Amino acid sequence: MSRNETDKTKETILEIKDLKVIYQTDAEVIEAVNHIDLNILRGRTLGLVGETGAGKTTTALSILRLLPEMTGKIRGGSIFFEGHNLLEVDENWMRALRGNAISMVFQDPMSSLNPVLTIGEQISEVIRLHEPDLPRREVEEKVDSTLNLVGIPASRKAEYPHQFSGGMKQRVVIAMAICCEPALLIADEPTTALDVTIQAQVLAMMSDLKHRLGTSMLMITHDLGIVAQTCDDVAVMYAGEIIEAGTVEDIFLNEQHHPYTTGLFQSIPDINKKSDRLKPIPGLMADPANLPKGCAFAPRCGQCREICTKEHPVLTAWGTHQLRCHLFASSEKEQERGAE
Repeated sequence: MSRNETDKTKETILEIKDLKVIYQTDAEVIEAVNHIDLNILRGRTLGLVGETGAGKTTTALSILRLLPEMTGKIRGGSIFFEGHNLLEVDENWMRALRGNAISMVFQDPMSSLNPVLTIGEQISEVIRLHEPDLPRREVEEKVDSTLNLVGIPASRKAEYPHQFSGGMKQRVVIAMAICCEPALLIADEPTTALDVTIQAQVLAMMSDLKHRLGTSMLMITHDLGIVAQTCDDVAVMYAGEIIEAGTVEDIFLNEQHHPYTTGLFQSIPDINKKSDRLKPIPGLMADPANLPKGCAFAPRCGQCREICTKEHPVLTAWGTHQLRCHLFASSEKEQERGAE
């Protein structure tokens, strides 16, 4: 790799700073995303991990400004994409961006595809929207080549969604997302409804497409196995906060982890050990309408101390590895005192 190529891979394509998002109704205010910071580097995949309700999808929808109009509100922060703050540009600019420079693969392909249009018509609609001057013949050629990229014969472009299996539908959705060769692809639980074999095929295909097209990716998942297989960097999200982040090596090879991340690892079955049952994290995620004063994970944490229930933990960093936990803030202070 040349020096210029190396420098390019270090560029930040998406930078989220201090993002705060709420859902507001007459009954309550849901604090969905609480002052998070995220960076995605060009050509790399960031895995955003956490339980259902952690705020992962809200973060993705905020990037594309697709939050529910009546209830979803961005209360602060910035989202920079290639130098532009997406929270300050107008809707026409965003409309040109969506599906073109940034695309999203949604969780359920059944609800993402129009049942009365052929898959070829649906892919060509995306191309014509962003490249209106492209001749019809070239649009059709682009549809054919995109379908071939995702492993679907171009001869099937005249078929309807109901004629495809779940895994093939997900491939069609991915084809719609990549047909304009976006710089950033957001994949929201892209393999949730698929069996293990098809899941592996779809993930392998997405990794291949990322390397072939040079696309950066935000992979939203609750599956640490998917993260290990497809991601370069990882951010662990809990109750709307990033509580641990780093490279995939930081998360999977380091011994120091946030207690929540440790709980996620312990809940994964180990094929080398025989056990009667898994070890889940006790309790439920904090109510986002009534978050605790200190650490949001404190009520479920086996290492909870008095300070955890009173003070919000600060971010502690060791190189690329970042942790938001009082346990590690204390150890860092002890190391500083020892150095003195």
